[in-house]
Amino acid sequence: MYLKLSNTSLKVGSALAIAVLVTGCNPISVTATATDTQQDISLLNVSYDISRDFYKDYNALFRANYQQEHPDSKIYINQSHGGSSKQALSIANGLQADVATLNQESDMNLLVEKGLVKNDWQQAFPNNAVPYTSTMVLLVRNGNPKNIQDWSDLARNDIDVVMPNPKTSGTARYAFLGAYGYGLHQFKESVEAPDKTDDFIKKLLANVVTYDNGARAATTSFTQRGLGDVLITTENEAHLAAKQFAKGQVTIVYPSYSIVIANPVAVVTAVTEKGGNTDAATAYLNGLWDLSAQELLAEMYLRPSNEKVLAAHQDTLRNIETFDPVSIFGAWTQVMDTFFVDGGRFDQLARVGK
Repeated sequence: MYLKLSNTSLKVGSALAIAVLVTGCNPISVTATATDTQQDISLLNVSYDISRDFYKDYNALFRANYQQEHPDSKIYINQSHGGSSKQALSIANGLQADVATLNQESDMNLLVEKGLVKNDWQQAFPNNAVPYTSTMVLLVRNGNPKNIQDWSDLARNDIDVVMPNPKTSGTARYAFLGAYGYGLHQFKESVEAPDKTDDFIKKLLANVVTYDNGARAATTSFTQRGLGDVLITTENEAHLAAKQFAKGQVTIVYPSYSIVIANPVAVVTAVTEKGGNTDAATAYLNGLWDLSAQELLAEMYLRPSNEKVLAAHQDTLRNIETFDPVSIFGAWTQVMDTFFVDGGRFDQLARVGK
């Protein structure tokens, strides 16, 4: 897609240039030339890897509503996508995001620590600023030839696993914690004494054939490169693969016990207050709780926070047993320090070769 910039759109151009250089992603952009009689507003939404399909449609929905309410203004939304933690780090390093729509609280906390997002960001929007959730599922080859039914099968000697890298991808951390939480649940262990769980996770990680930087790259490795017998991924990504870019090639397996993925959003006020875009950025995120946006989330296989909308889509968004990672592992700062710092439990358990 080509991008046309006027002299009044230099902020967007700079942001997009940084987005390409820092994240290595192609921003999804819709811009136009400003006129002397209209006020043009450009927002940059920096988001995690596999949200691009939803936001592509939501941006069009929001723009139509915003233009109707503000006929004298034009609003344009630019996108940047990558691994959630990589995206948060890009913002911390200068990427001029107006809003951050990530998939892990710890990534948002980094922006708070840097003074880019306000401390009370969770109180700025409903449901602690989480408009939707998801969960982790297993994507297998069509017909499930290896008969993979649950997390436990991923530790078998005959299984090759594909997942993103927990050091760069929030989705990958949820994948690891989903399997780990299953182990604690299955073996009736605690985080403090996880002997059987650690042994299970060692075997699972020994089966991993590739750690991609982000969830979409892992999907590509599984569906297009033909790597692995199973992909650990989010529910929405699995459905998109099964219905669109790998139709007829894959089957979704719901584990018996999985993790809740919260997807927080926040205005990057350090950027919007300088650019005068705080009101527009706030309206953009508030719109995620509109009924039309909640319906769109469900249609894109994301679990809307509106319980009535979620209940109406139980044919595709199954009612399964899940757990909140904070209730099992503690606050996200504790989770990161325990599992994902250099030399943490993930590194210790992943050192065992297949």
